This record gives sequence, structure tokens and C-alpha cells, in this order.
Amino acid sequence: MAKKSLIAKAGRKQKFGVRSYNRCPLCGRSRAYFRKFGICRLCFRKLASQGEITGVTKSSW
Repeated sequence: MAKKSLIAKAGRKQKFGVRSYNRCPLCGRSRAYFRKFGICRLCFRKLASQGEITGVTKSSW
């Protein structure tokens, strides 16, 4: 889990635009963030397996 202070820091408007970065709104993770879905890979996997993300199915071959 991300520290509360880091989550708050990422949410503020930065002085310079290049300093801003994306965080998962569910768990606060900064790495492995999917822009298309707006969440990190761990939350994406959990929600997709539960069927809560529309248009995403578990692949099998």
C-alpha cells in the first residue's frame, strides 16, 4: 500500500507539469498504471476476473 502522504502529494497540482504522475485511485499504486482503464494492473486483474470491467474477458487458448 502507498503511504497516505504520497497519495496526497500526487493529488495536488504540481508546480511543473512533468512532475505529475498517475496513481491508482483504488490502492494508490504508482507503477503499472493503465491509462485506458485508470487503474493499476493488480486492481485491473482483480476487477476483470470478477467481471466488473465491461468488454474484458479472461483469455484462453
